[in-house]
Amino acid sequence: MPSIASGEGERADFPALGNRIVLRSEETAGRFALVEHTIAPRALAAPLHTHRNEDEYSFVLSGRMGAIVGEEVVEACAGDLVVKPRGVPHAFWSAADEETRVLELISPGGFEQYFVDLAPLLPADGEPDFEALGAVRARYELDMDPSSIATLSKRFGLRA
Repeated sequence: MPSIASGEGERADFPALGNRIVLRSEETAGRFALVEHTIAPRALAAPLHTHRNEDEYSFVLSGRMGAIVGEEVVEACAGDLVVKPRGVPHAFWSAADEETRVLELISPGGFEQYFVDLAPLLPADGEPDFEALGAVRARYELDMDPSSIATLSKRFGLRA
């Protein structure tokens, strides 16, 4: 696979977060996965959560990405990189009035499948199956704090 065109890759979209899997773990001998996130304007992409197994590196392609990493609040513009190490609680969102695009390197690979597993459980309208969501998070050893949604939304003027 010498190149990947902009429209290529598997989709695993959520209501306010588009996810295009650019490279799967199998294509990098497990070293990393590459996912492009498209975040709706002023939308929360993920509430506070902690990965036990993966480091994430978010390179902003366009728009502005807000994030909390540990105790630090950052706002990253196109060309900036935000490091979200495993074991450190973090959240991220679009801090722009237009959509924000982020290229996320996840190391080691494998977590890209989380987006595929979660997408069908997040309906565009109506309540998700919270028990099924919890089972997916447990499978990927991801600790999520859903109670942070309201706080983050209010603090940063986001829609959940």
